[in-house]
Amino acid sequence: EFPPDVEFIMSALDAGSTSWVERRNVPRVRYRVMATLRLYSDLPDDGPWELFTRDVTPRSLGFITRHRLPLGYGGTVELPNPDGSSSRIECTVLRCREAVSGWFEGAMYFNRTQDCFSEE
Repeated sequence: EFPPDVEFIMSALDAGSTSWVERRNVPRVRYRVMATLRLYSDLPDDGPWELFTRDVTPRSLGFITRHRLPLGYGGTVELPNPDGSSSRIECTVLRCREAVSGWFEGAMYFNRTQDCFSEE
């Protein structure tokens, strides 16, 4: 389970997302897990960035975090797969904007398609 403040932000973002039109060929699937991100620009002694995922496609991941992440930076995200195993996936930060005070909503794309996140 996520901390109560994370659950509250997620529910608020979900409620606000009913007004947009889905333009993707592959729809997002709700996917709520904790993940960590290491950017290639991080110093060796830096800990990983903590992410709370919102949704996933085979090409992208939506998340919230307490950190303003730099746009366009690459790295490796580590997260559980639907089958319970874990993956380290090369990715690039696509969006990270403040959603509420001290919390940021963002998205990243995977550098390679991740078939484990397809709906099939």
